[in-house]
Amino acid sequence: MSKEIVRTEKAPEAIGPYSQAVKYGNLVFTSGSIGIDPVTGAFPEGGLQTQAKQCLENLKVILEASGSRLENVLKTTVFIKDMNDFSKINEIYGQYFTEKQPGRSCVEVARLPKDALIEIEAVAFTE
Repeated sequence: MSKEIVRTEKAPEAIGPYSQAVKYGNLVFTSGSIGIDPVTGAFPEGGLQTQAKQCLENLKVILEASGSRLENVLKTTVFIKDMNDFSKINEIYGQYFTEKQPGRSCVEVARLPKDALIEIEAVAFTE
């Protein structure tokens, strides 16, 4: 097996020396996805829930580019700016992971790239 770099123009470019995702065998490891609109290069208006939705849309297209999908996610790690927003994030997150939800960790952090309010990374499999 060899490491395969996953890249799609449907998601924002990596903003550093890393890949959007890496595929190894039938496993996919995404980098953290923040809620930047890939067309405008900016955060959509609307705050946390809008960023969360865009973040998950970005994650979705990266997984699809790897040959996977949201239903195949085994584990996510959610990084948030304010733990008081946990329930707001769950509201959006639950719209994307409706059945057989993956394992998840959620961590409050001091700061995220580009001052994002949320970032999500995932491990998934391909069929």
